[in-house]
Amino acid sequence: MNDATQDVAADDGAEGAPVQNDLEAMLAAAGAPAAVPGQRCGVIAIVGKPNVGKSTLLNALVGQKISITSRKAQTTRHRITGIRTLEQTQFIFVDTPGFQTRHATALNKSLNKTVMGAIGDVDLILFVVEAGNFTLADAKVLSLFKPGIPTLLVANKLDMVHRRAELAPWLKSMQERHPFAEFVPMSAKNKGDIERLFGICAKYLPEQAWWYAEDELTDRSEKFLASETVREKLFRFTGDELPYTSTVVIDKFDEEKSKQHKRLVKIAATIVVERDNHKMMVIGDKGERLKRIGTEARQELEKLMDAKVFLELWVKVRSGWADDEARVRSFGYE
Repeated sequence: MNDATQDVAADDGAEGAPVQNDLEAMLAAAGAPAAVPGQRCGVIAIVGKPNVGKSTLLNALVGQKISITSRKAQTTRHRITGIRTLEQTQFIFVDTPGFQTRHATALNKSLNKTVMGAIGDVDLILFVVEAGNFTLADAKVLSLFKPGIPTLLVANKLDMVHRRAELAPWLKSMQERHPFAEFVPMSAKNKGDIERLFGICAKYLPEQAWWYAEDELTDRSEKFLASETVREKLFRFTGDELPYTSTVVIDKFDEEKSKQHKRLVKIAATIVVERDNHKMMVIGDKGERLKRIGTEARQELEKLMDAKVFLELWVKVRSGWADDEARVRSFGYE
């Protein structure tokens, strides 16, 4: 263990010692729930190019942070399900990675496979673009959509558009590109816009029994959320210096009994980078950057899991892992 790792472990363990992702498989295992008159339930895919605000939108729709956000593109790497039940309707949102149009690595092929799988069997697609903007990357995502699935054009980041009159010709051009069911101008940060989006989505969902309990928010495990939280802090504190291929692997996730806390969770995680200079970048001067990553990740996880968390971080170099299909799979990618 390097000195920086010891610093993080000491800071975050000061007290001393101490998913099932496939919706169809889940339903098959649990058995089909009994139908309840008036209930609606359906799957809604949130799709778009990297960095258009998909994860921010998912978190706003669920009402709690379950998908990590960052200025860095390609932050989301997995199909993440967020669940929100309002009155008689259960919305099952699927946040997808941004569709990759460059760097044909094994990692990016895995991310694109996740996108394709998510949009193949859903009740509704939210195609998220930046309001007033449409690029070649947006066009490539749009070309993936299959006919027959209703699609809403979600023009996000409306708060960034200073001349609203310019949206009219843009909207006309968008309608010519695809037969969108509806146009939804909005900002994911605006509570009123989120409530309006729920009302629009509900009418496209079939009448059927809910798939999840009313209070469930995600089908992802706490172990998964722990790795994502560490990865978010990693990107946040390294900015554009660190290549997006860096990842986080959870080595240990144990819940132990404690007299002082109602929940005590011990986590050991490895930050995987591709070069020695990336490792030094993550560790920082005298281990300060790694310590900060660990401290902020731990604090957020304690709120998320309502538990006392001890977090130990390691940094390891695995050259070329993003190009190695076997290693990509071993790190939890499809």
